[in-house]
Amino acid sequence: FKPNPAKQSIMVTCDDEGRSVLIRIYSIDGLGNFDYCETYALVQNNLNTACENAVGSGIIAGIIRTEQLKPVEDVKTQLSGQRSGVDQTDIQGQYGFNSLQLGYDYTVTPTLDERPLNGVSTFDLVLITRHILSIQPLTSPYQLIAADANNSKNITILDLIALRKLILSVDLQFANNTSWRFVDAKYQFPVPSNPWSQPFPEIININDLQGQITDADFVAIKIGDIDGNARTNNALGTEIRTTHGTFAFQVADEQLTTGNEYIVEFKAKDLATIQGYQGTLTFDPTKVELVNIVSGIVKEENFGFRFVNEGAITTSWHNMSVNKGKNTDELLFSLILRAKADTQLSKTLSVSSRYTASEAYNQTDELLNVAIEFSNGQIIGNEFELYQNTPNPFKGSTVIGFNMPAAADATITISDITGKVVKLIRGSYGKGFNQEVLNSSELPSGVLTYTLQSGEFTATKKMIIMD
Repeated sequence: FKPNPAKQSIMVTCDDEGRSVLIRIYSIDGLGNFDYCETYALVQNNLNTACENAVGSGIIAGIIRTEQLKPVEDVKTQLSGQRSGVDQTDIQGQYGFNSLQLGYDYTVTPTLDERPLNGVSTFDLVLITRHILSIQPLTSPYQLIAADANNSKNITILDLIALRKLILSVDLQFANNTSWRFVDAKYQFPVPSNPWSQPFPEIININDLQGQITDADFVAIKIGDIDGNARTNNALGTEIRTTHGTFAFQVADEQLTTGNEYIVEFKAKDLATIQGYQGTLTFDPTKVELVNIVSGIVKEENFGFRFVNEGAITTSWHNMSVNKGKNTDELLFSLILRAKADTQLSKTLSVSSRYTASEAYNQTDELLNVAIEFSNGQIIGNEFELYQNTPNPFKGSTVIGFNMPAAADATITISDITGKVVKLIRGSYGKGFNQEVLNSSELPSGVLTYTLQSGEFTATKKMIIMD
């Protein structure tokens, strides 16, 4: 085959409407040498004028919501059959396909595989553990599907391991699952306590379309989110968290001397009052380096080391067997640190929400802050902090996280490299970890800066949006 440089177009007809047409794009030099790449063009009749005799009056539309009826935005809905197409749910969770020819078969398939950590925390591990131990079994089939993180059609300790790795940033996505799953809202589970007894429908088939179907609805399931607190659309605003006190590690403060190694013991006199905790242990990598972690009650698998070169260790722990109601000062774990400069331990070591959000859960399921209480009386852990957006660089959505020492108003200003403000977010935020979700479609591509300002506190970081 020799391509013809004069052929610079293709012809499509009304018979191609809704089809993906293969296009080959050739590059040819003066000697006739050539190569090509392939792409596709989705043929659409957006103005409904070119093929008036070919389009029909059929409609397929629906709403995608969680079990708690929260609409899910940005779900990609794929239409296949006599005509193909793609739509995305809006902030109300709605999608739709119009001008469909009657008498044909169609299939709707929803997908969303972004931000796997959305709504997932160590408290979800507590709830799954209660189910595994039959302390408090999960009763909703949608919760059971959410708890099956490894998609094994069963709930075991392997699901806890998979979710723990996600919380610790050891894994950045589900190995055998997607971030969201969707079930036909009309489907009735034959055995609600075992949603896998029969394959549940994750698509909707319409055979011999005869009119307008406006209730092709789905129930959205955020994998790993058992308590249903995942953020489902940008219109909901940031989550306001109410905390009920602080869980503190007890650490002996000391002066560090360059070149020496130190065993830093973490104890917790209030350990028996909590069901679990998570957070990010941070240290100044210019002042100290991590040599090792020695296990106590908390084991090596409860830590993540992806960001250790940046001075951060992620941690997540829960245990249903700790003596409830009886405080203990047993050793949780120890950090072996080597001093790279003369410094005070309390000036280099802290706990934050930089990568894993800092929080703990008491025996009545209330949320607590997490801090380090040094022997000099200083308590560190609930301070102003602006975190790097994740993912970064990004295309689609990203999350800006920040910590507030108290409930207050704050402003996030996003600017381009010239300093021009391209987006401004004002809000009232709760004490502790907060977050805002940004969509690249609302911002220019390239390098941007974002600044958090609340009272006298100001911090700025950079982020990159890909084309």
